[in-house]
Amino acid sequence: MPTESTAEPANPKFVKVLGARQVIALAFGAMIGWSWVLLTGNWVLGAGSLGTLIAFAGGGFAIACIGLTYAELASAIPKAGGEHVYTARGLGAGASFVCSWALLLAYVAVCMFEAVALPTAVEYLLPSLRIGTLWEVLGAPVDLGFVLLGVVSTVVITWLNVLGIGVAARAQQVALLLILLAGVVLFVGAIRFGDLSNAQPLIVSPATGILSVLIMVPAMLVGFDVIPQSAEEINLPPQKIGRLLMASVCLAVLWYAGISLAVASAMPNAELAKASMASADAASALWQQPWMGKLVVVGGAAGILTSWNAFVIGGSRVMYALAESGQLPAAFGRLHKSYGTPYLSILTIGALSAFAPLFGRTILVWLVDASSFAVVVAYLFVPIAFLAIRRKEPELARPFRIRYPRLVGYGSIVLALGLLSAFLPWSPSALLWPQEWLLILVWAIIGVVVYWRYRPKAPS
Repeated sequence: MPTESTAEPANPKFVKVLGARQVIALAFGAMIGWSWVLLTGNWVLGAGSLGTLIAFAGGGFAIACIGLTYAELASAIPKAGGEHVYTARGLGAGASFVCSWALLLAYVAVCMFEAVALPTAVEYLLPSLRIGTLWEVLGAPVDLGFVLLGVVSTVVITWLNVLGIGVAARAQQVALLLILLAGVVLFVGAIRFGDLSNAQPLIVSPATGILSVLIMVPAMLVGFDVIPQSAEEINLPPQKIGRLLMASVCLAVLWYAGISLAVASAMPNAELAKASMASADAASALWQQPWMGKLVVVGGAAGILTSWNAFVIGGSRVMYALAESGQLPAAFGRLHKSYGTPYLSILTIGALSAFAPLFGRTILVWLVDASSFAVVVAYLFVPIAFLAIRRKEPELARPFRIRYPRLVGYGSIVLALGLLSAFLPWSPSALLWPQEWLLILVWAIIGVVVYWRYRPKAPS
């Protein structure tokens, strides 16, 4: 007589639901956040119109080279967790933890920042959002309306991600349409009404202004690595994963360059210097219609949502991979029985994001700067792991195969070291002491404690 099995059900698996359009929407949307609305004027004024294009071309080239190593690894080892898996396989558990812990800081910090950035964007459209100041943190007022909107938005983003990556990807596509619409407004306005004489000077003197933009490019292009993070949920041939990753980087570089040129042609530098939100004010000036500027801000708000959504996906998959390898509590590696998502990891990131609006804006700027440093640390580890796996596993099937692996690998390491040096004390763009360096130090200390608690045990 058959007996009912008492074995516990196996952990649910990730569901392969992402097609090419969803993958591009996730990666491109991750890279196109709020900065293209807010910071474009600073770039043009600091480097010049041509200088800004040079900076994005140079920075984009560096990220594309590093992205090539990601592309080969993502197609050869399509596992959730991306960098965590590659570095574990090539460099061992210790290096893998350092790389993943740095990435987790970057992803979580961006999610926390977005919870404050969204109310800032909405205030441009609805000034009445400010209800009343609750308190100040380091000189930054904390408004009740901002807090409520930040918390409600966090709940929505978190719930979409718990429901499944398919649901989150569809929401990403809808938001991306709003971003593209805003871009069309700027591009068409610049073509019809822009004046290239406004784009003078082409390069600001001294040309070191180009460097000030160049060092920001890696932060602008963070997000393409969401593709390898969610590789187990992509329903495409492995070689196509690598191609889509590279395509997303190229599209993001073109977007930033195009927006910058459109803004530069919209108004003279004297007016651009007074703009509160450069891209929005440029659209209003080009079309002579204030509502066109508001439409661009709507696109910018959509960019906040796409970036936020993608980094929840990326951060939760890093936590999942850490738990799968025993470097975080096993609960973070459990998938929802119905939705196939690492729900506890998603809820943890959501809780931290909901907490962020209570601290105002100042501390979150420090978090984002520290997160940029952390991402570049990962950019250094991955090419090293790429070369190690090439040496250790020459017969590994590589559907997306780089023709000159040593040139690309070592070149990527040099480029990553160059990017990393921009954050160090001798650089004009160095992280702030003590605020930003203390954040990194505290995160590192927590990481040491976690690694010591969950470090791999030697066999007895």
